[in-house]
Amino acid sequence: MGDILATEADLLGMIKEYLKFEEFEKTVQIFDKECKMKGKLVSKPRGSTLRDSKIHVIQNDLLSSFEDGDHKVFFEVWTENIPSEVKDTDAEAQSLEFYLHIHFTIYPLRRHPGRQDRAEFEERISFFKQYLETRGAALSQTTEFLPFYALPFVPNPTVHPSFKDLFQDSWIPQLKCKLEKFLSVTLKSSKTPRLLTLYVSFYLSCLTHKAMQQLQLQLAESERRITSYVRTFNKMQANYHNLIGITAELVDSLEAIVSGKMISPEYLQSVYVRLFSSQMRQSVVQSTDFTRPGTVSTTHTYTHNHLLPMLPSLDYEKLKEDLVEGSDRLKCLLLQALRWRLTRSLPGEQRDTVLQAYITNDLLDCYSTKQKTVLHLMRSTNEVVRQYMARLINAFASLAEGRAYLSQIPVLLKLLTEALRKEDKDSLTRENVLVALQKLSLRRSQQTAMITDDLIGWLVDELQDSDYLSDYTLEYSAALLMNLCLRTKGKRKCAENAKHVLKVLTDLLGHENHEIRPYVNGALYSILCVPSMRQEAKEMSVEEILRCYNKEENPDLNRQIEFIIKQLNSGEEEGPESDDEEEEDDNDEDLMEMDLDKEEVLQLQQRELSGETLLTTEYLGIMTNMPKVKRKSTPLSQPNVDEPLQRPVTPSSHRNMSSGYVQYTHTHTQCHKTLIQTGSNVLFMSVF
Repeated sequence: MGDILATEADLLGMIKEYLKFEEFEKTVQIFDKECKMKGKLVSKPRGSTLRDSKIHVIQNDLLSSFEDGDHKVFFEVWTENIPSEVKDTDAEAQSLEFYLHIHFTIYPLRRHPGRQDRAEFEERISFFKQYLETRGAALSQTTEFLPFYALPFVPNPTVHPSFKDLFQDSWIPQLKCKLEKFLSVTLKSSKTPRLLTLYVSFYLSCLTHKAMQQLQLQLAESERRITSYVRTFNKMQANYHNLIGITAELVDSLEAIVSGKMISPEYLQSVYVRLFSSQMRQSVVQSTDFTRPGTVSTTHTYTHNHLLPMLPSLDYEKLKEDLVEGSDRLKCLLLQALRWRLTRSLPGEQRDTVLQAYITNDLLDCYSTKQKTVLHLMRSTNEVVRQYMARLINAFASLAEGRAYLSQIPVLLKLLTEALRKEDKDSLTRENVLVALQKLSLRRSQQTAMITDDLIGWLVDELQDSDYLSDYTLEYSAALLMNLCLRTKGKRKCAENAKHVLKVLTDLLGHENHEIRPYVNGALYSILCVPSMRQEAKEMSVEEILRCYNKEENPDLNRQIEFIIKQLNSGEEEGPESDDEEEEDDNDEDLMEMDLDKEEVLQLQQRELSGETLLTTEYLGIMTNMPKVKRKSTPLSQPNVDEPLQRPVTPSSHRNMSSGYVQYTHTHTQCHKTLIQTGSNVLFMSVF
């Protein structure tokens, strides 16, 4: 009851403060009278006593320095306490400031009319000139002030007829009266009432929210365009590298023809096969008669739009040796070049061949028995080496075959979780490690290992301080936590510290980054199937918290919340053990992102090789590219708009599916659920 009365008194105090600010004097009197009649307490505005005393001190300082002719103190206090918008735009303030400068300039002449202190007067004249050339310059076109611009050049202003009014006894009292009136109005009105401040803050926050939504839409569109441009650029770059070698050979052949040498049709056919073999059937090549004019150009029309060159083979043994034994700079350049081969290759056959070559030649020393392997670069003392190793692992984890390869390395998770706990919060190394772990959590074997290593506890503690995390890190942390919570072992791990987990997840529901909502909802829905978690949630009034978010203008989100509340109030026992299932959840989807190559810290030095040039110049191999027909990826089911996530996902795959679902429902508004069979599993997805 006491809190309510205090709040009411504070609110009435804000109303009175606003009425006084707007000078509704009669209204204030009636307001005070009615409050007394009803026995209502009206609190005094916070800080008003302190503010009034401060204003009083400022006024006294200004008036006393005015009386003493101390222009330095006066204008120092004036500059600090008179608002800029008043000094720069208010005509009355500008006029008063001009006459104040005149007052302080002629002060020595008025104080000692008989014996004038010329040195002090000259100093003040110099100060007045400076004012006329700066702030006072704006008034030079005003008739009222124009005569005073001659004051610095008059030898004896006391006898000059243009300035005789300045030396009248009445001039200073009149100027002081104007100053007092100006100060009483300006200093008191400079404090904005709290009620007005609250309204302006709310209004601006609404405008900011709308602007943020618009910017987010523009950002999404820009990212889509950038992705398209990068894809086009990568394709052009790959074509360029392929054509350079063939062009050089053709130039040599042309020189040979000019010198009288013969070029065999078999040689031309071999060049042609290399140029178009990626998308052209062998039968088409064999049916081309290179001895007859016209047949090559005819077939070129068929293959022109299907050029897809394969990247040269590499010497992986030499590569791995230099990655382990080379200098830190060479390690960084090689790790970067190997990553670029994956991220900048064209999706499809070209990228599949690159990845298959890495796996076949065991680039990360998965099967090595040596003590020092490429993977142990994660423990390098050089921060850039660790970062670029983490980026390469993240690139592997972005591809389904890469995740399968990484899952066969027993020491990998230990190295990654070790780095996760040791690296600085805002480091790119830590970010790439976290994202790689999130992608690996699509596989059940990796989920089990992460849960055993208590990664859930670390994630919950990390998400507790979500304000210090970037949006990218926050999104992947929440998605990783959800994937682990979908497992029976993960749910039981959460139940060991139920109150803390529920507190963190419910707090995240109110986070300004709405991209994390699907993962927070999915985690809540999953862990609430455990009876002990439901009991703790009821004691914490989680249902009331959920219903607060159920009022938002988002029907999809509201249905999600209803499912979670229904789970919370269900009386079902915990479901069957899920950890004995042998199949992997990995949906075989490739999740390559542009962020893998962002913020490159390695700066190329003069005449230093990098990227594909470094690999093809120093590490060319023979027949190490072993093309493999990639198994068809199992498509994910379309998301169910009602239910929380119940299968492991990554943020990139969830965004792709969400955008696909939106397009689907645009033309099929009556369809609430689309299921696409994924082997023995069907993936239900949620869209927010």
